[in-house]
Amino acid sequence: MLDVKLIRSEPDVVAKKLLIRGFVLDIEYLDELESRRRKIQEISQNLQSERNSHSKMMGKAISEAQNQNEITLLKKKGEELKKSCAEAESKLNTVKTELEVYLSGVPNLPDDIVPSGIDESSNLEVRRWGLIKKFPFKIKNHVELGEALDMLDFESATKIASTRFSVMRGDIARMHRALSQFMLDTHQFKHGYEEVNVPYVVNQDSLYGTGQLPKFEKDLFKLQDERGLYLAPTAEVPVTNIYRGQIIDAQKLPIKLTSNTPCFRSEAGSYGKDTKGMIRQHQFEKVELVQLVDPKNTSQALESIIKHAETILRQLNLPYRTVLLCGGDIGFSAAVTYDIEVWLPSQKCYREISSCSSFGDFQARRLMIRWRNPTSGKPEYLHTLNGSGLAVGRTLVAIMENYQLEDGSIEIPEVLQRYMNSQTVISSSK
Repeated sequence: MLDVKLIRSEPDVVAKKLLIRGFVLDIEYLDELESRRRKIQEISQNLQSERNSHSKMMGKAISEAQNQNEITLLKKKGEELKKSCAEAESKLNTVKTELEVYLSGVPNLPDDIVPSGIDESSNLEVRRWGLIKKFPFKIKNHVELGEALDMLDFESATKIASTRFSVMRGDIARMHRALSQFMLDTHQFKHGYEEVNVPYVVNQDSLYGTGQLPKFEKDLFKLQDERGLYLAPTAEVPVTNIYRGQIIDAQKLPIKLTSNTPCFRSEAGSYGKDTKGMIRQHQFEKVELVQLVDPKNTSQALESIIKHAETILRQLNLPYRTVLLCGGDIGFSAAVTYDIEVWLPSQKCYREISSCSSFGDFQARRLMIRWRNPTSGKPEYLHTLNGSGLAVGRTLVAIMENYQLEDGSIEIPEVLQRYMNSQTVISSSK
């Protein structure tokens, strides 16, 4: 959530920045809410002050045993003031709630480096890495490869659940698991993250804190029970929420966590996109990287997350490019986002495999995550960041397509072979 003080003091500046991401801040509506809030708050404070004075007067009258009729009138006046204070407080809470509801739907301010633009066509390429392989035979996509090997089964998945799910078998399932282990080991032992295992189910407060609620409820899978629980759309939610409501000592920063979880998304806004195969599914696994940092180290932390994600692709020898997202393409909570896109031969283009974002103090305000600044000695909001390191299913797809052989078998990248009992090739068992 944005700092309400900033919106009050510099509404035009905030509105101009939000326009970069296509959001129109209703300054007139906010001014009207603020005017009502100040007016009611003043009334409430005056009534409370009058009530306090009246209570002292009544206490004095009772202690001095003054006229009973006078005391009765004072008590009646006290009850009236009590009722008026309660009504004013109720009106004030209503206005505050209305203001909070509106502000909860206002996205984060884009960083100064974020380019203008309404969609991905305005994203800026930062770098490319790796050589795109030229195949001397007709290439197959991952669906054709997996089904020919009898190791990808979408028909059974649809029977079990619905479309946009998959069943992996044999060596493809093993390589999927190997990828998760390889990513976690790399991030933990080489990049300095602590591995955490977190719930796959989250509550409303957790989703509000990281910015999925209230705006994106239609994209979530909600459980049908009285507790208001949801399947986690990304490990970002449970991992970041570990520190909700805490004040963290400066010497513990930066906090760096990694976790592999299934992610569940209804894909409500992507009807008809990538309906076949594993590119866009309702359930997929992702290794997440989360950092909580001193605000002055935010840029450095974001660069490190990008580097850590790119390291996985380099070790797998998968061509990729890194792009800076424009204002119209960044997520609701992000101040700046870099996407890493891996090359898919069957589509002859790069496809997103990781998003690395800095949120500034936007999530920390919603989550009340603070650090104790040793300079001031006071609690202040820290900064949160996260990135995919990487999406496991899409990494599997990229390996299948980039490492395919003419006979339909698939080479196993060297760094994964030790996780697969030194196996070098996936081939049909038929």
